[in-house]
Amino acid sequence: MTDTEPAPAAPPAPPERAPRRSDTTRHAILQAARERFAADGYERATIRAIARDARIDPSMVMRYYGSKEGLYAAALDVDLRLPDPDAFDARDVGRLLVSHFLDLWEENEMLTAMLRVGTTNQAGAERMQGVFRDQLLPLARHVCPHPEQAATRAALCASQVLGLALTRYVLRFGPTVALSREEIEQWMGPTVQRYLTAHRA
Repeated sequence: MTDTEPAPAAPPAPPERAPRRSDTTRHAILQAARERFAADGYERATIRAIARDARIDPSMVMRYYGSKEGLYAAALDVDLRLPDPDAFDARDVGRLLVSHFLDLWEENEMLTAMLRVGTTNQAGAERMQGVFRDQLLPLARHVCPHPEQAATRAALCASQVLGLALTRYVLRFGPTVALSREEIEQWMGPTVQRYLTAHRA
């Protein structure tokens, strides 16, 4: 190639992959299901109503998720986004977790919906159990001094954060709602800390 010859044109960039229709449909179903479960609870929410909200035929919901239980599990696939236990001081885990869960409850209405459904429905209860077992238990194993007690300690920790959520965001007990974040951290942080890190008596 001489100096006067133009450089060969660069090959055109491959076109961006357009979202598949099935992906769009699944997203619409899950969004409609989350809103319907949050508004109506598990028992009253119906596949027909969810399909109507998503503007699709009810048979499509069943095709993708098989049953109302399957749809519920997919719609409430919640990531608690728990902090990496290697990134914080275990001596501060109680306050840190209380603050973290306050953030979650206040920014994610689906967690409140899960709690509301879980108190009245077996499928909802099992979903909540799975979320906390799979995500909170590994953190408890990491910070507790007696690994064989990790499941018990994680359950006690969950009793605190779920009890707070129930009374503050679902039942809305006046004194609990009135507490500031700082007050909640001061009251609950030491309790969660003791559950997770105290040596057995």
